[in-house]
Amino acid sequence: MLMRSLVLFLARRGGLRRWMEGSPLAGRLTSRFVAGGSLEEALRVACALNSERLLVTLDRLGENVTSLDQAAASLQAYLEALELISAASIQATISIKPTQFGMNLSEHACRANVAALAEKARRLGTGVELDMESHEYVDRTLRLAVDLQHRFHCIRVAVQAYLYRSEKDVEQLCAAGVPVRLCKGAYLEPRSVAYPRKRDVDANYLRLAHLLLAAGFDPAFATHDQRMISAIQNHVRQRGIGPAGFEFQMLYGIRRDLQRELARQGWRVRLYVPYGAAWYPYFMRRLAERPANILFLLRNLMRR
Repeated sequence: MLMRSLVLFLARRGGLRRWMEGSPLAGRLTSRFVAGGSLEEALRVACALNSERLLVTLDRLGENVTSLDQAAASLQAYLEALELISAASIQATISIKPTQFGMNLSEHACRANVAALAEKARRLGTGVELDMESHEYVDRTLRLAVDLQHRFHCIRVAVQAYLYRSEKDVEQLCAAGVPVRLCKGAYLEPRSVAYPRKRDVDANYLRLAHLLLAAGFDPAFATHDQRMISAIQNHVRQRGIGPAGFEFQMLYGIRRDLQRELARQGWRVRLYVPYGAAWYPYFMRRLAERPANILFLLRNLMRR
């Protein structure tokens, strides 16, 4: 827990971020977890993953834009991504953060930007996954998800199992017909809003997973925890739920052996594939999630 708190603290240091993202060592640091700096690199990765029976969701890294012009640039970049995904017949959705589209500046502008993206995604036969950021954004993100799902029917929104409020949120999303991506949560949250102990987060994750399998619509279970995955597999087998009724989601570069084994067994698996220059906050959250990621990074930096 101490290491996780330290890494997440460092993730918020603007000066360190600017130095790291400008460092010539960045490629060595990020290549395991980030598909590349450009959309073209990310699309090549997505094609290769599809060839291994792995679905993809593409994430152009970046969050908390500081102007509506930057939000508009995010929209244009994702519209281009949707066009190229369709042109190449890649099996991929897109993942976005609402703050990347101006949520901190204007909820109205953010809604208009994401609506334009959702309309395009629906027309091209794919979907938009709304990432969940820290707890201050939950209400606004859920309002956005419900509105756009009712209008475009191609939205799925993340819910974080470490938040106390998430069971109520899942119940309301299921009632509204909004698909959910269930994850554990990767931000440093206060004890007043989030379970501080891993065992409590795990217990809540499985509680929410059972609720989604009973009442949800095309839920996704985002986890690398093999115990959670096995528990979900046992649950769906007992209830006669087939692999087409849900999917597992995992991060590009983490537990690649497990990703491929699940796909080989016939489970639906989608990988979250990030790309772009603004990689530092994402990269640090991945290190914080799992000590093994830090050890992997150190081993690779020691190699010649």
